[in-house]
Amino acid sequence: MDKLNFTFHYKIPDLKPNEIKNYSKEAIDSKRKRFPYIIHKKGDDFNQVFNFISEESYMQPHLHPDIKMIEKMHLISGSFKLILFNDSGKVNEIFNLDKPGQKIQVPGNVWHTYIMTSKLSIIFETMNGVYDPKTWKKMPDWAPEEDSVEATAYFKKLKYIK
Repeated sequence: MDKLNFTFHYKIPDLKPNEIKNYSKEAIDSKRKRFPYIIHKKGDDFNQVFNFISEESYMQPHLHPDIKMIEKMHLISGSFKLILFNDSGKVNEIFNLDKPGQKIQVPGNVWHTYIMTSKLSIIFETMNGVYDPKTWKKMPDWAPEEDSVEATAYFKKLKYIK
């Protein structure tokens, strides 16, 4: 699967200036330093979310446990790096997205996280499958949980991986 050269078969919804302002503030003020603006309806098989993410947001590496769960990301503004890992937590690949309009997709069953490389980024994400918090993501035992003491050091290490 080509992670960079693919086509979206749908129109990305427009964001209004007041939505950008309000959701950016929500992200910066939140404990997790990110805010999802969910476009789809509960129970939909096609998930669409604008993620507003601060550079201070640590997202625990995870995978989506089904080959059909391909996560597609389209950079709206800001910049980020996507990090892919093997099953033991070793970095396999790093992709830097730093121009609005760039896009990338993560195959199902692939460990990944992303690190914002600008103060705030907006990423439009899609994935097929009905959202169920119990089955949507699988977390590894090799990466610290988001609220753990170890998370700060691990996040700092990820920020400086080239």
